[in-house]
Amino acid sequence: MNNNDIFKKLRVALQLRDDQIVDILQLVDFRISKAELGAFFRAHDHPNYMECGDQVLRNFLNGLIIHLRGTKENPTNAMYVINKNKAQLKSATKKVTPKETPKKLIVKSPAKNFKPKKVESKFNPVEKVKFNNGKNKKA
Repeated sequence: MNNNDIFKKLRVALQLRDDQIVDILQLVDFRISKAELGAFFRAHDHPNYMECGDQVLRNFLNGLIIHLRGTKENPTNAMYVINKNKAQLKSATKKVTPKETPKKLIVKSPAKNFKPKKVESKFNPVEKVKFNNGKNKKA
């Protein structure tokens, strides 16, 4: 397991978005762009894949401690922060609306002199099949 895998697993487990990760890294005065973060989370064989260094992961973990626990002067509850992130994630997904709404179907009323066709009884193809039940009858 390399640093990229650890970083990915932490992001998924804590349900963090890219902008939240940037904010966490800024808590320890480490500046990184969303594009650089995206390079860490790409597939290994992608052309824009970038190896996550020890310094980036170390700074993220230190920032994560401050993010979840708070500072000595202003401590916070870690579960409160995690639940707040989950609530933000759910509210963000609810706000997404489809671009196009489906058009309503227009049902036309039948003509005044319209007479429906008589429906014949359904043809059952099984009625004409003869079963031998595995016996060969030769006369």
